[in-house]
Amino acid sequence: MDDSRQPPSIDQLEARFEAEPRERLVTWAERLAERETKARKTTLRTLRQFAEQQPASLEPVLTTLSLFLTDEERSSRLTTAKLFVAVAEAEPDAVESVVSPLAARLADDDEFYYVRARSAEVLGYVARDHPEAVASPEVVADLRIGLSFDEPEVREKLAKALEYVALGDQERLRHHVSELASHLTNSNELVRYHLCTALVAVGCAYPDALSESTAPLCDRLDDESPYVRGRAVEALGLLARSDSDVAIPDVRSAADDDAAAFLVDRVRYATDEDDGPGDTTLEKIGTIPGLRDRTDEIVDEITAPDGDECPYCGLSLPEPGPPICPQCGGPR
Repeated sequence: MDDSRQPPSIDQLEARFEAEPRERLVTWAERLAERETKARKTTLRTLRQFAEQQPASLEPVLTTLSLFLTDEERSSRLTTAKLFVAVAEAEPDAVESVVSPLAARLADDDEFYYVRARSAEVLGYVARDHPEAVASPEVVADLRIGLSFDEPEVREKLAKALEYVALGDQERLRHHVSELASHLTNSNELVRYHLCTALVAVGCAYPDALSESTAPLCDRLDDESPYVRGRAVEALGLLARSDSDVAIPDVRSAADDDAAAFLVDRVRYATDEDDGPGDTTLEKIGTIPGLRDRTDEIVDEITAPDGDECPYCGLSLPEPGPPICPQCGGPR
């Protein structure tokens, strides 16, 4: 296939990765480093778009592409990290081979904070299925320390990565419960949600360990987010079922009359209220499979924009918002 010096299109990449053997793909990726800055950056951006469409296809060249995590151009490093996010979300096994360079980006205090955040996100996806490949004491320490960063983007991605570490291996964070709980007052709803979920994951295997975080969890019972409240209630429910002698408050105050089912079900779980034989609603609450099944779905609900959708083009519109859709010009 023509090895043009011009940046390839998505269609050209698709044809290349379908037709060429692994060895030639690796050679092509290696030669990318020799291209001038503009062409290299453009190709990396196209590769990122390709990764979002066909993440598994890039597996042969991921190790080679990891070299661009140290590219002299900050934008190239960030694009490469985002490329790995796209692959890891769909194919975490494929990214296991590049854990080391990603961990190095996370640990570099001089690295651009968005690169560190995206590297942490990739590590989290891998840790969920392969904790032994990621969750070394050094990486876990870098993730925990990063929760104190000023940049909200970094805190959010690191909290997510810590949640995935806990989902993959509850032992890894068993002795860091107090430290994680100390960040439950973060102003970012997703940070609080991810960390509460991480604590629940630890509590699924080691419920007594949650006794160190009783006060911070109780403080979340009036959190503005019903999902954070629900996870806090779930953690307290696990603690109530443990051998710990820590006093657990009445969690029913966390759910008002119009509370979401997610929260109501966890209050029922924590207070041992069920509908008798045949009630299977609570079976997965307080379990790792239950956490894995719902957490991404809940993040989507948390991040869904407030407001209405344009009836003509589907664009999400804020409430209150303009009388005319800024995308298609249709009336609201």
